[in-house]
Amino acid sequence: MYQQETINPYGSGTKATQVEQMFDNIASTYDTLNHRLSWDIDRGWRKKAIQQLVPYQPQTILDIATGTGDFAILAANMLHPSRLIGADISEGMMNIGREKVKKKGLQNIISFEKEDCTALSYSDDSFDAVTAAFGIRNFADLDQGLKEICRILKKGGHLSIVELTSPISFPMRQLFYIYAHTVLPIYGRLISKDASAYSYLTKTIEAFPQGEQMVDILKEAGFSNAKFKRLTFGICTMYFATK
Repeated sequence: MYQQETINPYGSGTKATQVEQMFDNIASTYDTLNHRLSWDIDRGWRKKAIQQLVPYQPQTILDIATGTGDFAILAANMLHPSRLIGADISEGMMNIGREKVKKKGLQNIISFEKEDCTALSYSDDSFDAVTAAFGIRNFADLDQGLKEICRILKKGGHLSIVELTSPISFPMRQLFYIYAHTVLPIYGRLISKDASAYSYLTKTIEAFPQGEQMVDILKEAGFSNAKFKRLTFGICTMYFATK
């Protein structure tokens, strides 16, 4: 079992409540910062993660920790499901997602629902696929969250994750450390006006399990097999698991 470090961006209350508050606060600048801080490379990472699902043609999809819905919209355009739900704890983020979906005319396919990832409201075996982009590391309880994802997936269903990680090889490990502890929090604070949000981001990346350790956690959560692939020198990692 993964012993998750408690990282509190605002210093009091539960992690889930604090994460909700933080993302509500930065919702209006979240997309801009994501793209700028990754030099737009995050767009390519998202596409690769969704491409993992293309051969399986899932018709019912849950995008967990959906944020402002970018991953959900991309999944709808690439996979053409009959139904896609974006779930998150932050209404501020999802409200932006709802406006995006409306502008793109996808409201008949994509809907948004506030959900606790550790206690999802959906029935067992409800979805063909679950996706998650840059949100798994914010789960208050990673083990329980992954068990819930496994529960609501149909037998043979798939989980596709793309997540920020710390590079493991020289010199990218050292360069990323410098970037994550200087440029990222300073620039994030200037744009978002939130002093805690992007320091919190750095801490979650460094504390989160990755690679082989994450694969083991996925299997312990109930997935029959799991694999990973590092992208862009290990700054990002894709995971793919089957129930």
